[in-house]
Amino acid sequence: MNFSIHQASHIGNRKYNQDRAAYAYSSDSLLLVLADGMGGHLHGELAADSAIRTFAESFGREAQPRIADPREFISATMRLANERIMRFPHDKTMGGFPGSTCVAALIQDGEMYCGHAGDSRLYVLRGGAVSFKTRDHSMVQQWVEWGVISAEEARANPQRSQIINCLGGMENMFHTDHGEPVALQSGDVLLLCSDGLWEPFVDEEFAEAFASAPVDDTLDNLIVRALERGGGESDNVTGLAVRWGEGEAAHDTAQHICHILKI
Repeated sequence: MNFSIHQASHIGNRKYNQDRAAYAYSSDSLLLVLADGMGGHLHGELAADSAIRTFAESFGREAQPRIADPREFISATMRLANERIMRFPHDKTMGGFPGSTCVAALIQDGEMYCGHAGDSRLYVLRGGAVSFKTRDHSMVQQWVEWGVISAEEARANPQRSQIINCLGGMENMFHTDHGEPVALQSGDVLLLCSDGLWEPFVDEEFAEAFASAPVDDTLDNLIVRALERGGGESDNVTGLAVRWGEGEAAHDTAQHICHILKI
């Protein structure tokens, strides 16, 4: 497989960094995963960390070197991560369990499979435009779809961070949303990001930024710009970016490789 990859995070203006990210690959499959923990006093970073490590463990166990059923792999691993989080000790006086968003992508045979819960996003950027984007699981997104508010109004709505689906958090609140598989083209960029990264930008800015520049420099610059636009009130800002196809570095390996972002 040929790809270049970079992941990075900044704590922003928060007391804790509750974002987590990782990637793993075998000779035939590439896994990307990002999680954004919720509930500072409930230690949402523990939920996000559990989600990331569950995916890394499952990939290491099942990529031999291919994943037999990519869609089921994502669904089953999301369910397992949710079950693990729901077994955490909890304090009802503080709101219950910690929670986390999660977005995951698996690339195999030139196709990208994905699943997500919450409002951490996955973009596929192609030719200076957004080719694919996940749908946020939030009330504000539903209001946009119902025509109650415009997309521009949603960007400034004070309830834009209130989500209606996540790992952990509340009983029966979780489900995995799958997009259709995407056939990748050489030069495509996949961007996974927490809301701290995507919120300060319009989608076209991501497409333009990654159109030709290396993914490492581009992602790092976007994180700096997100912090600047946060005006001293920035959330945790985290992204994982991959450029796929010819001209990128070859990643041939006889064993599983896993890189969990150090926070």
